[in-house]
Amino acid sequence: MIRAAIAFFVLAIVAYVLGAAGIAGLSMEIGKILVGVFIVLAIISYVGSLLSGSGKKTGRLP
Repeated sequence: MIRAAIAFFVLAIVAYVLGAAGIAGLSMEIGKILVGVFIVLAIISYVGSLLSGSGKKTGRLP
């Protein structure tokens, strides 16, 4: 998902340089939405791992 957001940001920059302001604005908005969704899902995943205990270290050697 973060790759798609980066791709939309690059597309927005290229479109802006080439003079297509409408496409650049739309691509930037889609990129912002994707970054927001990525951050929300990352936080949910982090909290879920804390609550389930899968992120805890046992202190033993592998």
